Amino acid sequence: MKRRKNFCDMNPFFYTLSTYKGIITRDIQDLFNKEKFARGKQEAQLPDPVYEYSSVMIKKGKGIDPKTQENKAVNIRLASDKITGILIRPGESFSFWKTVGSVTKRKGYKSGRVIRQNKLITGTGGGLCNLANTINNLILHSPMEITEFHQHSDALAFDLDHRVPMANGTSVSYNYIDYRFKNTTQQMFQLVLWCDDTTLYAQLRSEYETACRYELVEENHHFEKKGKRYYRVSKIYRNTIDKATEKIINKELIWDNHSLVMFDYHLIPKELIKESV
Repeated sequence: MKRRKNFCDMNPFFYTLSTYKGIITRDIQDLFNKEKFARGKQEAQLPDPVYEYSSVMIKKGKGIDPKTQENKAVNIRLASDKITGILIRPGESFSFWKTVGSVTKRKGYKSGRVIRQNKLITGTGGGLCNLANTINNLILHSPMEITEFHQHSDALAFDLDHRVPMANGTSVSYNYIDYRFKNTTQQMFQLVLWCDDTTLYAQLRSEYETACRYELVEENHHFEKKGKRYYRVSKIYRNTIDKATEKIINKELIWDNHSLVMFDYHLIPKELIKESV
């Protein structure tokens, strides 16, 4: 049965209209909710490094426009400067867009790759999903609670060296597709971000050492073909490990992954392709 197209599929105008509706709706929701958002920043770093993570900003490969990658790096640097040093006190929530603000050409943001309706196109501020995903990896390795997370494809580019669970997949779009987490602990945390020419570096720091550490484990990772399309399929779990005993005290499924492959199908390792059930 042929899928019925919605208004956004038929005309870009309707997509723009839907976007503005989402922005206004989110503004109204935030106006009336009682959430306390993190605002304070400090240059001095909190003493304990909870977790650190890095991601390559400029990817290379077949079909990847180097200019959009260079622009993505500019966008990430601008947004990282807005975030780095932010303190998340007990009871406070972090909002990606409330911290970064709107992304416009006037503020220096450039045209990079964005995903719209399962298609890679260019748009102002493109590439900030990379930054949001990096922050998500920090929070997944902490006791804080992720309160808003949106997914996009976890198969944007071929895995050059080795497969890293959650290397992609976090989606943000100003301001109604947000990434948020809440500090449900009794101590303060801090995000620290910096960039060199090609790489984004990130640290989550705290006032004192946490009782547990966390690890991401991926199971049954493979690719499936359905019709003319391929999908990356896996289950990604988070293990909570007690530091004192090194025992796993909790295992939770954080993503039942079924992502549309958006890179050249010829690059999919043949040994990882399985027939769909």
